[in-house]
Amino acid sequence: MESIFVLILLCVTGTYVSSSPGPLEDVVIDRYDIPRVCPREVQTGDFVRYHYNGTFTDGKKFDSSHERGAPFSGQVGLGRLITGLDRGVQGMCVNERRKVTVPPHLAYGSIGAGDVIPADTVLVFDVVLLDIWNTEDKVQTRTLSKPESCKRLVEATDFIRYHYNGTLLNGVPFDSSHSRNGTYDTYVGMGYLIKGMDEGLIGMCVGETRTIIIPPFLAYEEKGYGTVIPSQATLVFEVFMIDLFNPKDDIAVVVKEVPDTCTRKTVVGDYIRYHYNGTFQDGSGFDTSYQRNSTYNTYIGMGYVIQGMDKALQGLCIGEKRRVILPPHMAYGEKGTGDIIPGSAVLVFDIHVIDFHNPKDLIEIKVTSKPKKCNLTSEVDDLIQYRYNCSLMDGTLLYSSDHYENAPITTLGANKVIEGLDEGLRGMCVGEKRVVIVPPHLGHGENGAKGVPSSAVLHFELELLDLQKGVPDGYMFVWLGDSPDPLFPAMDLNKDLSVPLEEFTAFINLQVVEGTGRLRPGMDADGIIKDMFNNQDRNGDGKIVAEELKLKVEEDSDKARHEEL
Repeated sequence: MESIFVLILLCVTGTYVSSSPGPLEDVVIDRYDIPRVCPREVQTGDFVRYHYNGTFTDGKKFDSSHERGAPFSGQVGLGRLITGLDRGVQGMCVNERRKVTVPPHLAYGSIGAGDVIPADTVLVFDVVLLDIWNTEDKVQTRTLSKPESCKRLVEATDFIRYHYNGTLLNGVPFDSSHSRNGTYDTYVGMGYLIKGMDEGLIGMCVGETRTIIIPPFLAYEEKGYGTVIPSQATLVFEVFMIDLFNPKDDIAVVVKEVPDTCTRKTVVGDYIRYHYNGTFQDGSGFDTSYQRNSTYNTYIGMGYVIQGMDKALQGLCIGEKRRVILPPHMAYGEKGTGDIIPGSAVLVFDIHVIDFHNPKDLIEIKVTSKPKKCNLTSEVDDLIQYRYNCSLMDGTLLYSSDHYENAPITTLGANKVIEGLDEGLRGMCVGEKRVVIVPPHLGHGENGAKGVPSSAVLHFELELLDLQKGVPDGYMFVWLGDSPDPLFPAMDLNKDLSVPLEEFTAFINLQVVEGTGRLRPGMDADGIIKDMFNNQDRNGDGKIVAEELKLKVEEDSDKARHEEL
């Protein structure tokens, strides 16, 4: 049948013998199936691919491209087809079906074609046009949808990731990235693609969808591709651009919001807590810290995060919001990670900095209000009462003394509060107000506390309400100057050479009133004085005599320096 196929479709090269044309003077065309949309019709000089069934007028078949499984390909109007069929396909649209009846003088005339086609035979061709192209054709592109914002277009040497559906010109599909559930990833303009695709992808935006029509000579030409793309096939691709970057790209930063005051910016070695939303360039999300209701915490510039993020986290203020775009070579590279991030993916992070600190940080103190007269300030061992609000650096209130009936009381330096707060309460006057910033290592550390996140920087608003000067740890009473010398006669108020508890109590209270001595604040004064009396009453007879007081000192002179009296 191959020889018949050639005989039918090629013109007769022998001498034409005139014969009676019969009842048909010209080709008769029946366009019995015309597509609604016909962007292009066959013209002289075009190349076409079509399937056909060839029959005689009685319906007997003499040839069929369908049965061979290979459509006919050729050029129209240049004498390379029998004249009747050359005329019969002109004006056709792709997917159009028509019946072309060819009289003998426009077919094989009085000669016929071997034993297959008798002389003076009318031929009937049932044709469906599959493809049309011309050597003057160029790649055609048509944008189907495009994002409102398009800050960057595909250029040669870019690396892109895209989805596509590939069909022949008549709509028959031959390939789809969607069916493989994976994008097509490649460089553009570097010969990794067919010429027409290399050209058709130029100028696309991420998020854009376009149709690319590629003539055969810019696609797979005469060879085709396997069994899916025929020889000389026009290809139609519907492309959706997912991702775009260049190997020379650095991170891109878009600052969205910066606080009014920014006294310090992040540097290498800082420890940062931040929230983020992670998306691909097409807007689809892959991770978010908000969903976990927990910040991401890490050191900066020390390799604990991907290279691009390590760089992007530098130079930020507390409270700042920014968008950072990381090219794959500064993220997860060609391999991606797990099922979450595909290979060669550009990552977009929207970051909100909650706080940061450095392991070497000290507390920060800012006095916001201070009385004009300030003769007495708080120090270690003092008993103080204070008001506070404790917040995170983003303003989230954690605790407040206003939530309780009474303001807290504590002794400074007694490990009653976190180290940074204890330090921040020192040196204050009654009535003074200040803001104290406490880094985590002077606060609740990496483990946090109930209601306090791990590694959180704390913001305290403090006001000193009351101050009672204290005594050193381990003491119940201290002299504020030199003690009476000798001591016992001063204690023996009635001069009867013995000091009972009542007289001892009166003596100590007198020292407190006159300002020559001080009891430990915040404790029961009578209880303290009784403990002091018992400590001096060596024989436990309920009174102190001069020998007991003297004996105490002489017995252990080193220890005597640590006794109140």
